[in-house]
Amino acid sequence: MRRKAVFLDRDGTLNVDPGYLADPAQFRLLPGVVAALRRLRGAGYRIFVVSNQSGIARGLFGEEELRRIHERMDAALRRGGVALDGIYYCPHHPTDRCGCRKPSPKMVLDAAREHRVDLKASYFVGDRLTDIEAGRKAGCRTVLVLTGAGGETLETLPPRARPDHVARSLGDASRWILRREAAGGGARPAVRRAARTRRRAAGGR
Repeated sequence: MRRKAVFLDRDGTLNVDPGYLADPAQFRLLPGVVAALRRLRGAGYRIFVVSNQSGIARGLFGEEELRRIHERMDAALRRGGVALDGIYYCPHHPTDRCGCRKPSPKMVLDAAREHRVDLKASYFVGDRLTDIEAGRKAGCRTVLVLTGAGGETLETLPPRARPDHVARSLGDASRWILRREAAGGGARPAVRRAARTRRRAAGGR
């Protein structure tokens, strides 16, 4: 039996994005994240983090620092009663022309294959155009959050890349997903524009 899932960008969606987070001590979950993930877990969704981490290729931090950041993230979520089903990341530089860096859907497709996920019943939530494109290419519904770089992304979003929904935060995104599921899904809805919030985008990672 295939499972439904929510794929999440990391920086700017789950945690405060200082720009190339390199120090585990700087990791901070955004307000409402734990409650949002508990809500999704309670509705039967698997939860995956899918993240570009080119700071490794840029020499800003190493695999060990990233491992410690993810340990800190896991610990913070577990204290709130939430466990992740997997963390997928791309360590390459944008010029490396790898096959895994978002907007490629490869990391999402890998997670779906390894965990038997039904992508048509799943969602990708993030704050950047690359998140929306990766989710759409994988066959997921997509949600743009206005945390992190989301406000700037919304202002510059090309019509072809419109997400299924725009939410103020992961908490709002989780409530929309559950409302949509309760209503039985249906045709791809028009984008609802949440209150526009201009935010300074941190580095392009």
